[in-house]
Amino acid sequence: MILSAVVGSHAYGLATAASDTDRRGVYVAPTESFWRFEKPPSSVDGPLDEQVTWEVEHFCLLALKGNPTVLEVLVSDRIEVCTAIGAELRDLLPAFLSERVAVSYERATAQQLTRATSAVEPKWKQVMHALRLLMVCRDLLATGGLLIDMTANRAALLAVRSGEVPLAECLTWADRLRADIATTPRAVPAVPDTRRVEDWLISVRRRNLDAHHPS
Repeated sequence: MILSAVVGSHAYGLATAASDTDRRGVYVAPTESFWRFEKPPSSVDGPLDEQVTWEVEHFCLLALKGNPTVLEVLVSDRIEVCTAIGAELRDLLPAFLSERVAVSYERATAQQLTRATSAVEPKWKQVMHALRLLMVCRDLLATGGLLIDMTANRAALLAVRSGEVPLAECLTWADRLRADIATTPRAVPAVPDTRRVEDWLISVRRRNLDAHHPS
């Protein structure tokens, strides 16, 4: 394990007494394990409830695509494990950020809203998180920085979660955020810095091998 952080509502500033503690992390499989027919798993569930850990290469590939859940690990201020290599990974955040986040966040938002509105009763928690994702995406594209703390919007978002805001109003809010995303000038590059990330990953593999086979 090189990095583990609490994400979800606790990291967003939206936690309530009923909120689970979601943990996401990154581990480095031994370099030699990739030489075998049976490769290391790309992710591992547990051992704690609501905990998922990605192998570092898989994590990087997801982050380069702008996966919202993965990127949160790099900016959460609720860090539980962070080795020197984990700190290097967090420092790589700018290399992962690009206009691809618009597509990834929009896809995640559409999935959230579809699940939330297809039930007999709206799933208000998912509606809230869809709005949160759109707000994060809008600000990321406009500023170039990934900020997930929603404390400033806590009251409005928790009102959505509790069902106090009519669904039609929530969907109108989502449409406004999408319009902002579509028209805002981009403060991020068109594509991520894949070479920088790949060079770092290679260095991690080499250092891991050297650690097991010192000269």
